[in-house]
Amino acid sequence: MAAAPLTDGGAGARGRSCGVLTFHRCINYGSYWQARCLVEGLRAMGMNAVLLDHHSPAIQRAEWRCALHPTLPQPAQRTDFPAYAEKTRKFLAAFEELPLSRPFPIDQPEQMDDFDAIIVGSDEVWNQRHPWYGESPIFYGAGLRAPFLSYAASFGNHDASEGLPDHWAGQLRKFAAVSVRDENSRAIVRAALGCDPALVLDPCLQFPPMQSGTMKDGQGGYLALYGHNFPDWLSGHVRRWADARRMPIVSIGYRNDWAHEQRITAGPEEFATLMAGAEGVVTNFFHGCVFALLNRRPFLTAPTPYRFHKVRDLMRALGAGRHMVSEDQDASVYERLLTEPMDAAVQDRIAALRQRSAAFLNDALAMVR
Repeated sequence: MAAAPLTDGGAGARGRSCGVLTFHRCINYGSYWQARCLVEGLRAMGMNAVLLDHHSPAIQRAEWRCALHPTLPQPAQRTDFPAYAEKTRKFLAAFEELPLSRPFPIDQPEQMDDFDAIIVGSDEVWNQRHPWYGESPIFYGAGLRAPFLSYAASFGNHDASEGLPDHWAGQLRKFAAVSVRDENSRAIVRAALGCDPALVLDPCLQFPPMQSGTMKDGQGGYLALYGHNFPDWLSGHVRRWADARRMPIVSIGYRNDWAHEQRITAGPEEFATLMAGAEGVVTNFFHGCVFALLNRRPFLTAPTPYRFHKVRDLMRALGAGRHMVSEDQDASVYERLLTEPMDAAVQDRIAALRQRSAAFLNDALAMVR
């Protein structure tokens, strides 16, 4: 599954080495696909790009614990542990197929290979609250020898009203160019640095993975469910809507007892195929929205507090705010969002932002030649 080239990057980019610094080993579909799409997109531009393969035993243990208990604060059922373990094994195998640098300790960046440029992002690389990556100096450029810039970086659920400590603001000033993927992150950088960073698309939207997929032949349509800990008011509306149409709800990657089918063991490729083949999507995750947008599927979302900023800002940037639902809305809203085609204006906004994002990458990479 290759990323679609959107620009050739210009003569200055071709053949240059580039390291991508992100969360490429998270047991998370969005983290995997944003990392893969960015590095494959850069390669399509002519860059010799690889993911910087940082390691930490402590972070690895935290990641694997989360992979077996991914629905906290709701505890996972013990009977689901084998399925979550199988899902984890599929991710681990997928990681080894990515274009990776020589491995190095995350706290010893001086051991990494030499590159002409380093791109930090996408994902929540600057999230001060991330449970195991939070405040990791390397993502703020500490110890990087090559010129570095950010692409679609995010502060996640770190609210702009809290500001950014002077130390970390000082680190961001060392970036040759800065871009973010949400307005909350943009406001943090603006307040910290006194300049407006570029707002660009997540790599999955900028360099879309090419895939087509459906369930097994003859199985019919289904509604993809991606996320966990959905509120009762949402699950009730969606289940009634699906039952009235005899449309199965397929939960991807996590157990949701109100779904008709659990696909907990899905690996990254199966996730992309299931999202592409769905009649519609219900999600409370950022990349659930992204893959619905990529595949032009009807969708609705009610983001969790942890993911609220990035989902809200994506919907606003694309003029898709109506896809965010709330408790006070009635069944007619769900009917429209899960049956009506996506507004053409949303795809027009994506196309315009792709051009803006491509221009940022071309200009930023030219700056660090």
